[in-house]
Amino acid sequence: MKIEAKKKFGQNFLKDSAVLERIIQSMPKSDRIVVEIGPGLGDLTQKLIEHKDVIAFEIDRDLCHLLRQKFHKQIQEGRLKLVCSDVLDHWQESLVDQEYDLIANLPYYVATNIVLKALGDPKCKNILVMLQKEVADKFSAQPKEREFSSLSVLAQSVGDAKRLFVVKPDSFQPAPKVDSAVLLIQKRSNLEDEGFMRFLKSAFKQPRKTLLKNLAQEYPKELLDRIFGQLGLETTIRPHEATTSIYHRLYETLKETIDGKAERTATTGNTE
Repeated sequence: MKIEAKKKFGQNFLKDSAVLERIIQSMPKSDRIVVEIGPGLGDLTQKLIEHKDVIAFEIDRDLCHLLRQKFHKQIQEGRLKLVCSDVLDHWQESLVDQEYDLIANLPYYVATNIVLKALGDPKCKNILVMLQKEVADKFSAQPKEREFSSLSVLAQSVGDAKRLFVVKPDSFQPAPKVDSAVLLIQKRSNLEDEGFMRFLKSAFKQPRKTLLKNLAQEYPKELLDRIFGQLGLETTIRPHEATTSIYHRLYETLKETIDGKAERTATTGNTE
C-alpha cells in the first residue's frame, strides 16, 4: 500500500535512521509509557516499542490501516495501542489515565498547541518532540536572547527546556522548507493558571516595544508604574529582557492588587 504525504495533516515522514536513533538515545530514563502523536509510517514507533509500551494517536485513516497491518503483532501483545482519531479530541485534563512521556515528530501546524497541552497535563512528565526549529528556539530560549518569548516563560515555569539538535529538511520525505529541531522539556510541575497565559500574551504582544507599554494596553498605567517601582524594574525593559521569575512576580502583584481592589469595592457596595 503506497502512502502519499497529505498536506492537510502537515505530513513529513522522518526517514533518517541516524536521527531516529538520536531521538531514542535522548529519551528520558523512566518506566513510564510513551505517547506518540502522529506516528506516520511507524519508523519512530518501531524503535520506541523496542524500549517501551506505546500509545499512538494517528488522525489519518489510511495511515491507521497501514499501522494496524505493520504492527499487528505488537498490538495483539498489548505493546502498542493505536488510537485512530484527532488527539485533541481526546485531550481533556489528561490525555491518558497514567503517567507518560510524550515522544513524537509533531506536524508543524499543531506542534505549539500540543506542547502547551502537554505542559498543562499532570500525567505528562517529559516532552521530547521534533518540531519546527523556530518554535523549538522559542520554547528553549533564555532571557536576553532574541527568541525569548511567552513560550520560553511557560516552559521555564514548569521545568527545564533544551533544544537538543537540529534536523535538516533532507531527513524527511517530502522535505519541509525549514529546519526542524528536537526539543526536550523535563517537567517539575504543570501549567495551571490560564490568567498567567493571558498576561504573557499581553506582555509579548509587540516584542519591540517596552514591557510597560505592552502591559499598559491591558492594565492601568498608574498601577503599572507603581508596581514597576516596587519591584525595582526599569520602565525601559523590553519583554525579552525580563526573567521568568520577574514575570511571575509582576503577575502575582498585579493580580493581588486588582483582586484586592475589587474585593474592597464589593465590600463597600454591600455596606452601602
